Amino acid sequence: MNAKHLRESLRSSADPVIAEHSQRFFKTGKGEYGEGDRFLGIRVPVLRQHARQHRNIPIKQLLQLLRSGYHEERLCALLIMVLKYQSGTDEERETIFQHYLNNTRYINNWDLVDSSAYHIVGVHLENRDRRILHNLARSESLWERRIAIISTLHFIKKQQYEDTLRISRQLLDDTHDLIHKAVGWMLREVGNRDLSVEQRFLHEHYQSMPRTMLRYAIEKFPQKQRKAYLNGQV
Repeated sequence: MNAKHLRESLRSSADPVIAEHSQRFFKTGKGEYGEGDRFLGIRVPVLRQHARQHRNIPIKQLLQLLRSGYHEERLCALLIMVLKYQSGTDEERETIFQHYLNNTRYINNWDLVDSSAYHIVGVHLENRDRRILHNLARSESLWERRIAIISTLHFIKKQQYEDTLRISRQLLDDTHDLIHKAVGWMLREVGNRDLSVEQRFLHEHYQSMPRTMLRYAIEKFPQKQRKAYLNGQV
């Protein structure tokens, strides 16, 4: 298995109708967050199948694929990196983690971040210094900021909420909708496990946090409670 063979396999699964839809869905127009991205037109379940079949591709070839101009090739490379990380030795995991952080410029859409960040960065930092996440949260790169907050999903699943809350505070004044959605989502995940933790955070910040962030955070609340938050009456 090599990158050339994987590219050929992906081309055989391409669908121009799906590609056209993806161009619109992932906001590839001028001035949009995915400006200039190109698509082959391959559904995610099919990409995951390709990733499993090509999981033995060497990491150096995967990095070539990660730098592709085609969205699905980058996503497939990341899915394989996740598989390699999950089955790798400590040394292999460290290598994958470092390559991931060194190539964030190519992890440049929300689905690329969401399908890889917490599986690699979150897991790797579980028992390590997590200051890198707080540095990423201050990045000028939208995608590095999203990596920072989404990586904490792994900690949330371990009932560790401090980093999620700290990074959420860092991102309260962020201007991008995709960060508002990501932070709200992570706060909701905290609340799914410990509602009191989420509610304490919201009580302190709900009146000043972006509306989209708040809506995502309270999505599972009872209707009456949601209205109270949205009307500033909590």
